[in-house]
Amino acid sequence: MSAGGARRGFAARPGDAESWIKAPEPPSRGGDERSAFTARLTIDVTPALRGRIKVAAFQRGITVADMLRDLLAREFPADPGEPS
Repeated sequence: MSAGGARRGFAARPGDAESWIKAPEPPSRGGDERSAFTARLTIDVTPALRGRIKVAAFQRGITVADMLRDLLAREFPADPGEPS
């Protein structure tokens, strides 16, 4: 057993949610300009819906990620004063 003091958790909770959400992710090693400032979003979908999404992306000749980014950008456009 450890004789240390207070243990830190796996991840610290943010003090201010708004600044945490808007904080940029560290740059990836890929060096791709487009992916330099992206954030990962995880959602749960049924296996059937996942299959339909993958088929639709394949038929359009694009990746699922690109297709969903375009869909989300159309559904949630940036405010005029907000950077894209």
